[in-house]
Formats: sequence, structure tokens, C-alpha cells
Amino acid sequence: MSQTRNFKALFEILIVAARLGLTSFGGPVAHLGYFHEEYVRRRKWMDERTYADLVALCQFLPGPASSQVGIGVGVIRGGILGGILAFIGFTLPSVIALIVFALFIQGFDVSNAGWIQGLKIVAVAVVAHAILGMAQKLTPDLQRKTLALMALVITLLWQTAWTQVAVILIAGFIGYLIYKQHQEEKGETLTFPISKRFGTICLVLFFGLLIVLPIARELTAIDWIAMFDSFYRSGSLVFGGGHVVLPLLEREFVPTGWLSEEAFLAGYGATQAVPGPLFTFAAYIGAVSGGWTGGLLATLAIFLPAFLLVLGTLPFWNALRANPKIKGALLGVNAAVVGILISAFYHPIWTSSIKAPMDFALAAVLFSMLVYWKLPPWVVVLSGALGGMLIGVL
Repeated sequence: MSQTRNFKALFEILIVAARLGLTSFGGPVAHLGYFHEEYVRRRKWMDERTYADLVALCQFLPGPASSQVGIGVGVIRGGILGGILAFIGFTLPSVIALIVFALFIQGFDVSNAGWIQGLKIVAVAVVAHAILGMAQKLTPDLQRKTLALMALVITLLWQTAWTQVAVILIAGFIGYLIYKQHQEEKGETLTFPISKRFGTICLVLFFGLLIVLPIARELTAIDWIAMFDSFYRSGSLVFGGGHVVLPLLEREFVPTGWLSEEAFLAGYGATQAVPGPLFTFAAYIGAVSGGWTGGLLATLAIFLPAFLLVLGTLPFWNALRANPKIKGALLGVNAAVVGILISAFYHPIWTSSIKAPMDFALAAVLFSMLVYWKLPPWVVVLSGALGGMLIGVL
């Protein structure tokens, strides 16, 4: 009887997550709103305090915050298998859509298509919106504004993936020095169905892969290992959500010739049109580079760090969140992320998209549709594609 009840609970997790994966447009912040409505208010799987604490944990970690919250909800509801099913349900719809899109555009010359130019201009509006929102939240004082400026200048002048890693580490250390006495209201303790031993294994595996994969890449020169390493590293180093993964992925795959800048930005625009997590952009890149198997491999690689970190930190969260030194370091890191995002906004997004006054005019209209008129992202994406085609005709 208990096995039947267990199966029904797991099946319910999968179905509910899949429905959210098919309908959750609008990016990470919107996803958290959808999750709250479904998991807290409608189904009462957890109370307000538990949900708020889970969101706080996932904001604290690198990786896709909304996906990590979904995994955490699944773990609390149905153990580790529940977390896996919640992830599959929420992620798979957009993964399939983006793999199909990638395979579709491979048969066409996308570099000169008007609708592709329109999608690139959509990326300008979306990232500009993300920058404004993140800057207001993550750089409220002069010290953090200065850290963001430092990150912007350094990553703009020295454009490598390792530069970004170094900037994040330096910003974390400076944040630790400045904000180590930073105090916030203390929340209630949480309990999770994962042992500290299992959590430790997950954390060791997370850091172990981060070290071993680049070494294996250099020693073997096998394409799929190189791809897995690039996506795993990008998924491990992204603080601030899906929009911030853009510069890391662009500098991993465009200069090396895995795909063109046009194809990269076309996929980024298309990602705004589908529901679910923005990290599924990796499925598009993987499919362009290596077919549908490449898309699935890329998806696994970029989300694996999120899984390992959530499962690894849940048992230790109560101690971590009480440590002001760790919180101080994260305040510095989050400020640097704003600078990295502005750097990516200039190159490659602005430099490859805004080439004429008409392009800028369309970007301004799309930005207004998104920010002021509050239209759904899919409407903005379709408008951008149509606008790009119209500019191409004119």
C-alpha cells in the first residue's frame, strides 16, 4: 500500500512539474512566482517559511535558481527521486523545443535572415531588462557599484572564461572583507530527507569534476569531453541565473568555432520564446554542435552542478545561512556578476545586433513592451522576429 502511495506521490511530482515546464514563461523570478502559487498556495506541499528558506538557499548557490528550487521542492516532497522527477518535468519541454529549433535552422543560412536579426535584437532588450533589475537589487551601495565597475572593465578588456573566474574569486574575497559583519534576520531551521554524508559526497563530486574535467579535456582531445567540460564549468560558475550564463557560453563556444555568433544569438532569442529554465539554452548549443545527442549531453552537463550543489548543501544549509562571512563573500560575487553581465551586453550582444538606427528603434520598442507594457516574453519574441523581417524588407 505504501509503495502505491509512494508511486502516486512521485507521479504527481512529475505531472505538476511538467505542467509548470509547459506554462512558466518569464524567466527565473516569474518561475519562483509560479512555484509559489502551485506548491505553496494550491497544493500546500510546504509552508511559506520553508519555501522562502529554500529560495534563499538557491539564491545563495551558483546555478539556475528556479531549477534548483524545483529540485529542492521535489526532494522535500519525494526524496532524491522526487527531485530528479521535478527537474525532468520542468526542464524537458523547453529542451525538446530548443533541440528541434536547432536542428531546423541548421538547414538554412541564418546569418542573413531578417527574423534571426530580430531575435538578436530581442536579446538586447531582454538582457538590458535583466541588467536593470539585477543592478537595483545586487548593487545598492557604493562599494558594490564599484565592484561591478571593476568586473565590467576587466572582463571587457580581457575576454576569457578564466578572467571571469578570477574576477568572481577576487570579488568574493573583497566582499568577505567588506561585509563579513553583515547581519540579516535569522530564519527558522529546516530539515531535509538527505544525510550529511550523502551531501558531502555530492559536494566532493561537484569540486572533483570541476578539477578533473579540464585535465581530461587536455589529455584526451575528445570532443564530447570538451563539450561536457565547457557546459559543466559554465553551470558551476554562474551566479545570478540564466541571463549570466550567456557570456560564459559565448566565450566557450563562439571563438572556438563550435557555432557562429549569428547562430548563438538566434538561439538565445529563441530561448526567450519557450517556457522553462533559461539554462536549456545549452540544449540548443549542444544540438547545433552535435545533433540531438549533443543537446541532451549539454543539458546534463550544465544542470549537473545545480543538482550536486542542491543535494550537497541542503543538509548543511542551516549552518551556512547563519555565517555572515559566507554571506559577505556572496554579496561581493553578486555585485561582480552585474559587471560581467554589462560586459556581455556590450560584446557580443550589442556589437553584433545594433548596426543601424532601425535596429536601435526596434530594440527600444521591444524593451518597452517587456518592461513598461508588461507583455508576455513570447509576444516580445514574436514581435522581434516580425520586426526583423520588416527591417530586412525595408
